Amino acid sequence: MDWIEVTIKTTAEGADVAAQVFYDVGVTGVVVEDPYAIHEVQSDERSWDYVDESMLNGMEEEVLVKAYLSNDPSFEEKLARIKEKIKWLQQLDHGLDMGTLVIELTKVKEEDWANNWKKYYKPLKVSSRIVIKPSWEQYESKDDEIVLEMDPGMAFGTGTHETTTLCIDALDRYLKGGETVVDIGCGTGVLAVSALLLGAEIATAIDLDSNAVQIAKENAERNRVNHRMEVIHGNLLDQVYGQFDIAVANIIADVIIDLTKSIRRFLKPNGLFIASGIILDRLQDVLEEMEASGLELIEKKTKGEWAVVVCKANA
Repeated sequence: MDWIEVTIKTTAEGADVAAQVFYDVGVTGVVVEDPYAIHEVQSDERSWDYVDESMLNGMEEEVLVKAYLSNDPSFEEKLARIKEKIKWLQQLDHGLDMGTLVIELTKVKEEDWANNWKKYYKPLKVSSRIVIKPSWEQYESKDDEIVLEMDPGMAFGTGTHETTTLCIDALDRYLKGGETVVDIGCGTGVLAVSALLLGAEIATAIDLDSNAVQIAKENAERNRVNHRMEVIHGNLLDQVYGQFDIAVANIIADVIIDLTKSIRRFLKPNGLFIASGIILDRLQDVLEEMEASGLELIEKKTKGEWAVVVCKANA
C-alpha cells in the first residue's frame, strides 16, 4: 500500500498544536523533526542512549510535523479537514508563534516509510523503570529498568509522545502488582504492555482500528505478555465487560469527556482512571466532567502542552 506523508511546517512552540491537527483526523502517531530538540538531546546523556548525528543532515530550520495517511478514498476528506483546521489556526489569536503552517504532501511506499521511520526512533527511558526500545535497536538495561520492545507498525505511535509517557509514568507509580487493567484506544498496545511489565496480572486492550489490533497483538508477543493480554476490536468500551482496577485512555479530550460519563461502571470500587491526550486548553473541561461524574481527582500532571489526569471511583 502507498501512503501520503503530510507535513506541516511550524515552530517548536507550535509543534504540539500541529500534531493535534493530525490526531483530530484519527492519526495515532506523528514524527516531529525539530533540529533544536535534537541538539538538546545530544547534550543530555540521560535522554537517549543512541543519538544519530546524521538525523540533522538536510534538516530544515523549521520544525516539521509529519503524519502518514493511507492513500485511499478517505484521504481527500482527511486532507480537507486538516486544511480547514490549519486555516482556523492561522486566523486564531492564540498567542503562539505557529510559523508558516505550510502543508506539503509526498507519496511514500510502505517499504520506504519503514526505513525512514527507524532513524527517528531510538531507546528512550519514559518513566522511573520503563525504557521503550525499538525492536531493531540494542539496549542493555541498567539497575531496575524494564525494557519494553516496540515495533510501531505503519502510522502508529512509538510510545514516546508526551501523552503516552505521562500515562506510562502514572502506571509506573500507581501499579502495585496483581491489578487488572483496560487500555482504551490502545494503538500499538504500549500502555497495556507497560502495565503488564510493571506487575499487572491481566490487561485488556481495545481499538477500533483493525491494524492497531494486529500490531498490539504482535507487541504483546514481542514482550512475552500475550498470554496475559486480550486485544479486542471495538469502539471504546462497547465490547468490554466486567470491572477493572485501572482504566487507562490516551485519546483526545472530547473522547475522554464522553468516557468519563460511563467509566465508573467499568471500575472496581476505588479503581483508578488514568486519562491523557488532553491538550492544556481542554484540561478544565475534562476536570469539570470528572467532578460531575462523581470521580475524585487524585492527580493532574502536565508535560509540554499536554496533561494526564488520575481520578478514583470511590466505593
